[in-house]
Amino acid sequence: MTKNVSIPIIEQSIGFLKNIAIVDSNGSYTYEFLLEEAKKVASALLAEQQDLDEARVAFLILPNFDYVKIQWGIWLSGGIAVPLCPSHPLGELEYVIDHSGANILIIGEEFEEKLKGIVEKKHFKTIRTEDFKYSSIRPLPDIAIHRRGMMLYTSGTTSAPKGVVSTHENITVQTKCLVDFWGWQSTDYILQALPLHHTHGIINVLCSALWSGATCEMLPRFDPKVIWEKWKQGPSTLYMGVPTNYAKLVNSWNNASSDEQKTMSNACKKLRLMVSGSAALPVSLFETWKSISGHACLERYGMTEIGMALSNPLYGERRPGFVGLPLPEVSIRLVNDQKEEIKAEKTPGEIQVKGKNVFLEYWKNADATEKSFQDGWFCTGDIAVLEDSYYRILGRTSVDIIKSGGYKISALEIESVLLTHPLIAECAVVGIEDSEWGERVTATVVLQPNQSLSLQELRHWSRDHLAPYKIPSRLEIFGELPRNVMGKVTKPKIKALLTTATALKEGFIPE
Repeated sequence: MTKNVSIPIIEQSIGFLKNIAIVDSNGSYTYEFLLEEAKKVASALLAEQQDLDEARVAFLILPNFDYVKIQWGIWLSGGIAVPLCPSHPLGELEYVIDHSGANILIIGEEFEEKLKGIVEKKHFKTIRTEDFKYSSIRPLPDIAIHRRGMMLYTSGTTSAPKGVVSTHENITVQTKCLVDFWGWQSTDYILQALPLHHTHGIINVLCSALWSGATCEMLPRFDPKVIWEKWKQGPSTLYMGVPTNYAKLVNSWNNASSDEQKTMSNACKKLRLMVSGSAALPVSLFETWKSISGHACLERYGMTEIGMALSNPLYGERRPGFVGLPLPEVSIRLVNDQKEEIKAEKTPGEIQVKGKNVFLEYWKNADATEKSFQDGWFCTGDIAVLEDSYYRILGRTSVDIIKSGGYKISALEIESVLLTHPLIAECAVVGIEDSEWGERVTATVVLQPNQSLSLQELRHWSRDHLAPYKIPSRLEIFGELPRNVMGKVTKPKIKALLTTATALKEGFIPE
């Protein structure tokens, strides 16, 4: 086989050719087979060209081996990989395809009908996954590490989704620092059930596993029963999920018999590491999961533009409610409203990040790119405090910091307290505009089954747990909280529901 590749994460595979790289419902695949198949994809994409020269290649593929070989194939051909989300509606898919200026669209057979209308009215090259089977390998271009390699789209909760462009160097640094910090080894085995249009699934799980020569088992979706069965049966050594995943795993454990619970808990003990991210992990859930699994869940902090920046340690104290320390090669500082660096601990400030992990640009949005940096530091928009060398996230400036009665209040802090209330199953705290207070602290909660709770009862209970100005002055009972594909509560949607007449129509509020 030919071995001339020039992309660091793919070059790594040459050291693990006989290892199993990917497992899916159709079988298992070695690194050698993955590399050969990726080269076939790259050769087909190039056709008569020498280099795709950063052409955008959008692809809608189920989370399986084909996804990985196509991602690698795009990189090997010199293209920019633009992964699409299978669960997104047609309008959102078309937005990404149009905004990215995709030159090529790769479609899994399961999605041909869904994208038929887009394909018919666009004028770009369309390739089915089946077409790659008949490709022969041809010479591939050398890809410099500073070239653009991937474009992921932000969730668009505060504005239209932006295309976040990362170079191969960004991808390499983001991956390698996690491999080193979390102790990845070629003997590791991880279940992948996260969305693969998002940093969490792509970098933290897939790229980290493949950099290490480990095995990644691709699951079609998150299903707590399947996860528990896989842990009981197989060789898993790591797991990475979002808080909603852990909450559903807890519910599944609670619904099992006492004997089955013991088996499930013992299965968890075979794993060496469990990680949570993409949203704040409530301290109550941290403690519950620890009691069930024996694992102190490692919480970390990152975002699409930077990969991961902060993490609790692999060895040492994993402090519940905190996101830990700066990762290797990542610089962190906090700044105040005047954009001045904060030196003192326990003083809230915006997180700013600098390092080779930070993305290159927002696609076709030079103004947003320029505004997101200050003197070379990326402005995350997230507020945190430093306490005894560990960072604690207070929330996002636009949705999690409530300005009420002259105070700046962390919605996340209030949520962590409310989740200890025996009648509350889920909650989200938002600030609703108010002429007297500026914003009114509003608790939106999902109650435990067959329970009721009044604002007066909640306020009375809160007096023993919260400062007076943090106690909610408005309570709304939801049947379910609106969430995005990563399981993160979409607070702008909640605020819209509470401030417009669409609340009942949306079906989130049952009364």
